[in-house]
Amino acid sequence: MHQILLLGSGGREHAIAWKISQSPLCKKLFIGPGNAGTAACGINADVDPMDFEAVSGFALDHDISLIVVGPEAPLVGGIRDHFSANPALKHIGIIGPGQAGARLEGSKDFAKQFMQRYHIPTAAYQTFTAAQLDEGLAYIHQHPLPVVLKADGLAAGKGVLICQSTDEAGAAFRDMLDGKFGSASEKVVVEEFLAGMEFSVFILTDGRDYHLLPTAKDYKRIGEGDTGLNTGGMGAVSPVPFANRALMNQVSDTIIQPTLDGLRQENIAYTGLIYFGLINVNGRPYVIEYNIRMGDPETQVVMPRIKSDLVALFDSVVQNRIPETSLELDDRAATTIVMASGGYPGAYQKGHVISGWDQVDQSMVFHAGTQRKEDGRLVTSGGRVLAVTSLGPDITTALDLSLENAGKIRFEGQYYRKDIGFDLIGDKHKVVSGH
Repeated sequence: MHQILLLGSGGREHAIAWKISQSPLCKKLFIGPGNAGTAACGINADVDPMDFEAVSGFALDHDISLIVVGPEAPLVGGIRDHFSANPALKHIGIIGPGQAGARLEGSKDFAKQFMQRYHIPTAAYQTFTAAQLDEGLAYIHQHPLPVVLKADGLAAGKGVLICQSTDEAGAAFRDMLDGKFGSASEKVVVEEFLAGMEFSVFILTDGRDYHLLPTAKDYKRIGEGDTGLNTGGMGAVSPVPFANRALMNQVSDTIIQPTLDGLRQENIAYTGLIYFGLINVNGRPYVIEYNIRMGDPETQVVMPRIKSDLVALFDSVVQNRIPETSLELDDRAATTIVMASGGYPGAYQKGHVISGWDQVDQSMVFHAGTQRKEDGRLVTSGGRVLAVTSLGPDITTALDLSLENAGKIRFEGQYYRKDIGFDLIGDKHKVVSGH
């Protein structure tokens, strides 16, 4: 039995909290800081995930035996190392890598070099600093279009630009090196553009063995038909129909296993989640990026498809017992629709009252940017407000149910896409066996 602390406050954390709370191995669940939705799964705690001393003190005061780190920033900042270095804290199990492993997400340049060293398929690239401005501009000038520019460090999901012209790329390159994304763009990765269908693969690993979680595909653009500005994600589906056994065998053989082998070869202990952001290019998978945690809103479709006890799976990772445990999945498809504030991903207002959420039937509502007022009213507090998730025999049926229930929820300026999964529906929408 565990007293568990889950760090984070978004839709991802609500979905994880929802799943953890179902486990008989969970004695008590705290979410720091959580949101209005996570309060129904456990106890929200006024803890800043980036204040490691505060997290440590809370863990000791509340007899925490397992910490699940939702977002990437505390991991890149070294929260696991902070616990490992303290004799009073090192007994606490942590789902999330140390600072060395967190570089897979914390530095795009490190990740690209790592993939080159271990022959993991990814786009061709070069990295430049401000001191190499002219060299970088010359490289961009001769580069085929479109060209991809990536801030090396964490940029809250906004540090990737796809440029259609050399002039656009040159101007963006200058802006990035000039501090557009702060210290995150002190280095800029200039990368080949790969054309294909993107999808996400997640593993839960102790650094040697792993559980392969359900596949998912998210939709970043604000507009229907994948148009407009990039967001943190406007919806997701699981499983991915084209991620069949043949493709997933390639993913395991050419991407997952070489990644784990490479981490061990470099003496990087890794315990937690790895998110492989992949693209299917003519039947071959390539890595676009690594993340060191679950995606959002992919978590909102992955968690409902896991039938196994999530805390038992976490225990198998912390205790190096993965081969002794099994992962059972729900064969149904899951879809989630993100309901966003008007104006998102640009400027948006907060504090609008949310109604109708309690009228939702046969769907799950995961909270992201919500807050509960003292008078009991539920109000908006972020750009992405809620995610409406449904299960069904296929993507179309699940999406119809999510849309029906999203239509019951009201807040001023609300916006959501009605075409999530549009590129997978048709003859290909049937759920495939496996992940």
